[in-house]
Amino acid sequence: MKKADIGKLETLMERLRATDGCPWDREQTLGSLVPFIIEEAYEVVSAIDAKDTVEIKEELGDLLFQIIFCSRITEEAGAFGLADVIDTSYEKMVRRHPHVFGDSKADTPGEVLKRWAEIKKEEKKEKKTEEGYLAGIPEVLPALLRAHKVSQKAAKAGFDWKSVNEVMDKLTEETDEFRKAVEEKDAAGMEEELGDMLFTMVNVGRFLEVNPEDALRKTIGKFITRFHHIENSLRAKGRDLSSTPIEEMERLWQEAKRKDTNA
Repeated sequence: MKKADIGKLETLMERLRATDGCPWDREQTLGSLVPFIIEEAYEVVSAIDAKDTVEIKEELGDLLFQIIFCSRITEEAGAFGLADVIDTSYEKMVRRHPHVFGDSKADTPGEVLKRWAEIKKEEKKEKKTEEGYLAGIPEVLPALLRAHKVSQKAAKAGFDWKSVNEVMDKLTEETDEFRKAVEEKDAAGMEEELGDMLFTMVNVGRFLEVNPEDALRKTIGKFITRFHHIENSLRAKGRDLSSTPIEEMERLWQEAKRKDTNA
């Protein structure tokens, strides 16, 4: 495996940001790059889900380029450069792996995560950050992922159910309250109870060690694949969705579902 030459990307970025470089690249700021960073991160995840190594390689490159881009902007501002980013990451990873680089012992992934959380908590004490046990969870995270992180931190503080059965009972309670709000046509209540129901489902996933963001993303992908099967089947017969009875679409859906099961 050849050694990485990250320097050529730095040189490329410097050229793009030069006065005679690219007008679009020159006008970008950290703030303007945020949507691209998020998009590239999700495209990496999509490529991983598809198990497409060629696509994974390309999307990782696009995400890396965003890091190079941000580092160049901050370097121009006299704050820090890519070398500082790499050094900071290296030092943090060494510090958070004392069972590898120090005298601590961790024989299981669970022990590693517990020690990681302890070290991270100590690091936060040294910084002037927002106080509170649930502080520090980025608000820009997708809602399901943020809910998962919030519930994880609350659980580590001891605020948690004792078993998944207790969480399932809570889900039944929230579902009944949501149903009541629907029956009463209470718009504000429906929104609130739907949120409570979703948050409780996130906790069910946490107890079962199922990441809700991953689960929902995969379900969306599955839905799209099956819906495409319905469209393609109808198109092959010279028909479209608008003129197809729901019963036939359901039949084609079940057909696609069987294909998934047998794949």
